[in-house]
Amino acid sequence: MYLKKTPQKSGRIYLSIVDGFYDKQKGYSKQVTIEKLGYLDDLEKKYDDPIAFFTEKVNNLKKEKHLQKLPVSISFSPDEKIDNTITYRKNFGYSVLSQIYHDLGIHNFLINRQRSTKMEFSSNNIMKLLVFSRLLNPSSKKKTFDARDRYFDNTDYSLDDVYRCLTFFNKHSSSLQLWINDKIKQLYGRDSSLVYYDVTNYYFEIDDPDELRRKGVSKEHRPNPIVQMGLFMDAAGIPITFQLFPGNTSDCLTLRPNLSRIQKDYNLGKVIVVADKGMTTGDNIYYTLSGKNGYVFSMSVRGADKELKNYVLNEEGYEWYGSEYKRKSRLYPRTILVTANNGKKIKKVVDEKQVVFYSEKYAKRAKAEREATIAKALELINNPSKFNRATSYGAAGYVKNIKFDKDTGEITTPQTTLKFDEDKLCRDEALDGYYAIITSEYKESADRIIEIYRGLWRIEESFRVTKSDLEARPVYVSKEDHIQAHFLTCFIALVIARIIEVKLKHKYGIRRILESLSKADCTHMKQNFYLFDYYDDVLKDVGELFNIDFSKRVRSLGEIKKVFAGTKKGKNTL
Repeated sequence: MYLKKTPQKSGRIYLSIVDGFYDKQKGYSKQVTIEKLGYLDDLEKKYDDPIAFFTEKVNNLKKEKHLQKLPVSISFSPDEKIDNTITYRKNFGYSVLSQIYHDLGIHNFLINRQRSTKMEFSSNNIMKLLVFSRLLNPSSKKKTFDARDRYFDNTDYSLDDVYRCLTFFNKHSSSLQLWINDKIKQLYGRDSSLVYYDVTNYYFEIDDPDELRRKGVSKEHRPNPIVQMGLFMDAAGIPITFQLFPGNTSDCLTLRPNLSRIQKDYNLGKVIVVADKGMTTGDNIYYTLSGKNGYVFSMSVRGADKELKNYVLNEEGYEWYGSEYKRKSRLYPRTILVTANNGKKIKKVVDEKQVVFYSEKYAKRAKAEREATIAKALELINNPSKFNRATSYGAAGYVKNIKFDKDTGEITTPQTTLKFDEDKLCRDEALDGYYAIITSEYKESADRIIEIYRGLWRIEESFRVTKSDLEARPVYVSKEDHIQAHFLTCFIALVIARIIEVKLKHKYGIRRILESLSKADCTHMKQNFYLFDYYDDVLKDVGELFNIDFSKRVRSLGEIKKVFAGTKKGKNTL
């Protein structure tokens, strides 16, 4: 290592600190610039003798480098006690999360927005705590705050500051989502020609609903009040934006306001919206086409009109692929019902491609899943007093003559008049394994349409990740702005996790990645040294990708701080 003086054509001298190393793979020595210092004549304005000043700095760096290579000796007294005011165990794996966080410039966004407030705490530090903890150790806000010393970041804030900051986060939620989208475009080249949309809901362990937390159709069949979340995702599986709706909002009513918002704010251009059958309404289709966009929606075969059912069950036109899969498609002018400005339904005709396929595997699965429903229906017929409207969900569809009390939900039909509906069972079995996809993109091949639609599994998986790995529910905050902010932190956490997964080319799932980063802990010994005790294949690959060596057994606090300082430089792309 030495102070390099490079003469320029202009006659000026440029100073830099360089170091040398031997490249074993290439078989020769190389030099790397440690620090660019500037022109000597400029530096003479700041320092009396820049050559002497930076020569001394080089000597100190050499000593530091030498000390890092020396064995570390630490002694412990047999009588030494644990100090319960010190957090000995800290996480180092979040250095990867920190790098993505800073690449996205979330710290800059928050710091700039906070300048116009009177807040004395750092909203950026609180956001990092909430996001990193949601990824590595999800829990309530209080438990997250209590475990804040698990990280190497500044924790100079109170629990009350955390709750106050949620209001600040909610205020800037829309702008921050837009900021993150722009950064992803710059860094990773987001492809938004296809946007996937789906809705899920999250329950709250409360008895009395309010304006946001309302009783609705829970995806988990729970009686608790819920909120609905609509989420847009790009073709790579990285979330674009989310929006919350009251729990009693029908899934199909969430698409139009969300699509309108992202078209206006996110400047996406023409998009093809991919969604499941819950979005397949005349209003959604007509709205999508009116905005000069396209759609790829699934359609319930059982809920379709007679004409489509006949087309599905007619063997003519099917192509078999092996013995368990067949497919056919057609262009068809379908009549849809659209709500006019006066509230009345009017008929419109849309020209769309309809792709129908049959899978023996799906048929067997449908039959197996129905067995429990049939058994429940038979038990209901024999013992109706054991059931009500809620507990007979699904099974009641196979019972003739069943009626419920409007107020109590109890079954009012006498047991002797309840009969099993064999005709309905036959109709349902005939359609087992059949699926239909409808699309405005009639020029695309049937295989391409199916491929596009199957990408929807990533958004469904994203919901599973937020509910299981990120434990987004149950939600422990109650104010609406706090609820909104809670889901904002979950959204940011999901974006970061997805980016890491994509950068690793989907070699590992999110759960495995987060488990390894969570286990990448270290223990404080003495003299500011930390002992590391976990390493696996995930950390090896992640480390190579993010230039962080997770295999080191011992690090000084100074070395650890340098790693985290390096994560804040914003240099990663896909």
